[in-house]
Amino acid sequence: MSAFSFSFSGDDIEEDQSQPVPQPHLSPSSHAAETGTLRRTSNSAFPVAGQPMLPPQKHNLEALLQTLPSKIAYSTLVITLDNGEEISLPRRELWDVRVQLMAEEDDESLGNLAQDDVKTGVYEGGFKSWESSVDVVKELYKRREDILGSPRKALELGCGTALPSLAIFQWLLAKAPSEMKSLDFALADYNPTVLQLVTLPNLLLSWAQVTRKESWEKEGELEIDAEVIQEFLDALKAHSITLSFFSGQWSSKFVELVCQNMPPSQPSKLTIIGAETIYSPAALASFADTLMSLLKHLGCTESTALIAAKKVYFGVGGSMEDFCNIARTQGANVQQIREESDGVRRAVVEIKF
Repeated sequence: MSAFSFSFSGDDIEEDQSQPVPQPHLSPSSHAAETGTLRRTSNSAFPVAGQPMLPPQKHNLEALLQTLPSKIAYSTLVITLDNGEEISLPRRELWDVRVQLMAEEDDESLGNLAQDDVKTGVYEGGFKSWESSVDVVKELYKRREDILGSPRKALELGCGTALPSLAIFQWLLAKAPSEMKSLDFALADYNPTVLQLVTLPNLLLSWAQVTRKESWEKEGELEIDAEVIQEFLDALKAHSITLSFFSGQWSSKFVELVCQNMPPSQPSKLTIIGAETIYSPAALASFADTLMSLLKHLGCTESTALIAAKKVYFGVGGSMEDFCNIARTQGANVQQIREESDGVRRAVVEIKF
């Protein structure tokens, strides 16, 4: 197993990780993140010599909701779009996650919240929010009317804190239910704990922000009980949104699992999103094969992927150019639609068949 950090200024847009955990909140009855025991794993999203791989798995929404704490502490990331407008994305505080894990004496997952960006064979970076995911949000905003205006499937691969999905989710919830087309919405991350600790909580926070505009604050705590969970489920049903969650390594079995749970429906469009998923040659090849298979086999009339990453991952081996070349050799039409030059150069590419 190896651990590394990309060592780029501006990579991680998370809050200051040195923020102390509020010790008074550690009592089981009062801390801001109390929940039951979570499933753990020590495997990789792609083959690693000498390491077993975690098989793909689907996670039931209702079961995940039952793992939520009684309160979630959050802050808000404000993204300025290209036209000057802003979108606010509330995210669970990492110190709140730490409090939960400390209360559960989960040293392994606490270690995943350390300074290493990725621990090969253990953790794939899902607790962090990355600048490339902000780039995707900006591009999704430009095509939001198309996303909202037709029956669609959406899938975010390597979702982590799920900033692009949170943006889509907010746009969907802001529309009147009578205006909605059906959306089959799936989120996938290698680590099940990431889905449980940040992905689903962030979706719940976005729902609360949209539905509680008058009383919502940019930072604070969201109290969660059975009534809140039912209101969340009712909102999904009213807006014709189906949420699915997947974990495990990129593989043909992962593709089969997703396709089985997102069956073909006509007419429908497919949008796949991925950010910071090609940081090494092994991850790049495995992700590219998985992405191409999903685009081909999810049975939609129109399939598009938006993939964001650094142009080059120095010292690690992955690059956007290598990824695009693999996609083209498999018959995809690849077009760069965005490039950022501030700090480390990043790009967003559109992939179609």
